[in-house]
Amino acid sequence: MFKKFFSRFSNNIAIDLGTANSLVYVQDKGIVINEPSVVAVNKKTGRVLAIGHEANKMVGRTPAYIVATRPLVDGVVSDFEITEQMLKYFIGKVHRRKFILGPRPRVIVGVPYGVTEVEKRAVCDATKNAGARDVFLIEEPMSAAIGARLAVQEAGGNFIVDIGGGTIEVAVISLGGIVIAKSLRIAGDKLNKDIIQFAQDEYKLLIGERAAEEVKIGIGSAYPLKERKELPIRGRNLITGLPEEILVSDEDIRRALAKSVKQIVTAIKTTVEETPPELLADIMAKGIYLTGGGSLLKGLDVLVQEEIKIPAKIIEDPLTAMVRGAGMVLENLDELGETLAETEELEPPK
Repeated sequence: MFKKFFSRFSNNIAIDLGTANSLVYVQDKGIVINEPSVVAVNKKTGRVLAIGHEANKMVGRTPAYIVATRPLVDGVVSDFEITEQMLKYFIGKVHRRKFILGPRPRVIVGVPYGVTEVEKRAVCDATKNAGARDVFLIEEPMSAAIGARLAVQEAGGNFIVDIGGGTIEVAVISLGGIVIAKSLRIAGDKLNKDIIQFAQDEYKLLIGERAAEEVKIGIGSAYPLKERKELPIRGRNLITGLPEEILVSDEDIRRALAKSVKQIVTAIKTTVEETPPELLADIMAKGIYLTGGGSLLKGLDVLVQEEIKIPAKIIEDPLTAMVRGAGMVLENLDELGETLAETEELEPPK
């Protein structure tokens, strides 16, 4: 049914509409866009000045009337009009590359597990208004598992942990469906905020999100490293008001991230405890698969394996797993069409 539904048009695309980054996959071509989910707006005129990479350069560096913002919070639409503009930019960019004379594309968009019907409708409406002919949704843990090439349609347990910018999705998948899942609003952005708060509490230093992100990537870890690492942080001293540079170690940052990391591990542990025994036996043999940018936090896989007592593996190229999975659904709708989320949009037109 799905193959017949889509076969009339070949210009289908998949979008990972992430809190931090958005990726676009074109059927039969692969990933063609990977840009930050940032939009710069002139508040005086309401005009969009820049989107993606150009807008990201403006974060923290604009006058008061220009705001560089993320239109998605915790993986869901928080600003409908700005999200629509961002989607229009991405879809238009794809059209210029390939679909100059073709019809409007049909689009699959990833959404966090457990989002409400209202939130699903917001994504569908924004995508349609941005130029899509039809919109279909796929839950992010399912898409990430497909992108990780797990056997999601077989009668066996698959355990996926997708750590993005705004949410962490923990899911057990079997027979093409999600058996049990949890979604937490603790992920990459929260870890950045933890570092910002740590710098204020420990050193009375005010730093920006960009600096926190660089520290997290550079020396952030969830498990003790073999060698001590240090990195300078520059910011403004909250007491003197003057610029200051401090040197922090991996141990400092690990301490700053400890509470959030513990919540991530607890979510995984709780999901394991609620998993049916037969599926758990499969998972113990296969392991826990980590995807998303947050999975690259140094030592997270080691910590998860130590705490949960099940092998944990970071998949190859975890940053693109979700959009690759959605792309695989696009290209194999006859086999994978049932993995799309159940929404009104999935009903074939009469």
